[in-house]
Amino acid sequence: MMLSDQKVRLIFGLKLKQLRHARNLSLKELAEVCGISVSYLNEIEKGKKYPKSEKIVALAHALEVPYDEMVSLKLGKTLAPVNELLNSEILNELPLDVFGVNLENLVEIISNAPIKVSAFISTLISIARNYEMRVELFLHATLRSYQELHDNYFEDLEEAAERFTTEFSLPDTHAPIPVERLKELLKGQYNYQIDETQLGKYPELQDIRSVFVQKKSGNKLLLNLHLTEAQAAFQLAKEIGYNYLHLTERSNTQSWVRAETFEQVLNNFKASYFAGALFLNRTRIQQDFKNFIASETWNGAALLQLIEQYNVSTDTFLYRLTSIAPRFFGLTELFFMRMSYDKTSGHFDVTKELHLPNLHNPHSNEINEHYCRRWVGVAILAELNKHTQNGNPPANVVIKAQRALYLSSGKEYFCISIARNPHASQSAVSSVTIGFLINRDFMNKVRFWNDMNVPVVLVSATCERCKLNDCKERSAPPYVLEKQVRQSRMEARLKEVIDQTQ
Repeated sequence: MMLSDQKVRLIFGLKLKQLRHARNLSLKELAEVCGISVSYLNEIEKGKKYPKSEKIVALAHALEVPYDEMVSLKLGKTLAPVNELLNSEILNELPLDVFGVNLENLVEIISNAPIKVSAFISTLISIARNYEMRVELFLHATLRSYQELHDNYFEDLEEAAERFTTEFSLPDTHAPIPVERLKELLKGQYNYQIDETQLGKYPELQDIRSVFVQKKSGNKLLLNLHLTEAQAAFQLAKEIGYNYLHLTERSNTQSWVRAETFEQVLNNFKASYFAGALFLNRTRIQQDFKNFIASETWNGAALLQLIEQYNVSTDTFLYRLTSIAPRFFGLTELFFMRMSYDKTSGHFDVTKELHLPNLHNPHSNEINEHYCRRWVGVAILAELNKHTQNGNPPANVVIKAQRALYLSSGKEYFCISIARNPHASQSAVSSVTIGFLINRDFMNKVRFWNDMNVPVVLVSATCERCKLNDCKERSAPPYVLEKQVRQSRMEARLKEVIDQTQ
């Protein structure tokens, strides 16, 4: 593949510094021999400058290497993993600027300890391969880090949603925005065609909610016919978000299905955030959430009624709380998870998650361990499935609250989980859960935190790491925990033997 000028400069700089150190030359000594300034040589090594041919000749002569070796894009054995990194697509997709890092800084870190950093990079690449970390997973993990840095609250997107509401006279009360009004805006303002039949022709696309097709005659949006009114409205509002925010780089469908760059993933998030803010105005939802947590008793039915008033999906509502709760209520320690259960395979999977400000339990794992069946986000799906299997009519929606006490950390979370039955054509059911760390802030703000009707349940992240001996819900033996125990015993015995011998 063709390397950018920037990468050529970086490789040359790394190679130059490596050769200089091999000859035990200081920057000043090499600069004097070659007739160039120390500052210029320093910029070359950092990958900021690329010397002219006559300077490369002088450097090659001083370092006693052929000219062709100096300009070659290959690095030595000790920097082979760095070479692999620089020649991969990863650096093209890494949004370093989002985190205030530039590529030159990264390379400077590498050049200061090339062997150690090179080994570290090699380890990361190996881990990614062993755990089949796809580009999409990496890009979404990067997005989550970006969200966490901002407490998942973005003032510019909030203001954009409010401007749009005013400009197009949309309802600013609990009255939902009609789907037909959103269709009119897409067609009239942005010259869209909307097709609700084509996706339904293909069984393979039953889980795809919408597909964007760019055409010279006008853009086209393919909508899944089986979407609920709330789901369809969200897809339409997200499409409006792309246009109103002038987000041009994008994927054709949901970014979890296909994304090629971080910009596509980020723009999908921005358009989705805009849609959430459009339906759940920050001022209104602040007041509604304040009223809800002021109750002395947990009331799941009241929460479902509130969600119904906004006419949004449970996913959209609970995810919106991850922006509102930290910003306006000081509830900064929380997580959001969407869990799916495939009725055919019996497999549970985390399809969406967010942790503020750091990783909490539970969290996704890519190593095929079994999620704790006692945790409400999983248990509610099993309950929903069992209810239907027993010959009962399908339950439309189930809501549960749980105080989940984690055995590994001793931390306790107040979890609210909601599960809905999907369309008949779908083989998977899903739950969405928001969990708040029960700390002093939570106990002061949420009056029903210790409601006796909310069960306190001992849980673990996965069965493989769980130390409960009498767990009836266990789906796999605790082999990871057992291995850790054996390791601890071995280390303790080893220390004892060494102490006795001294």
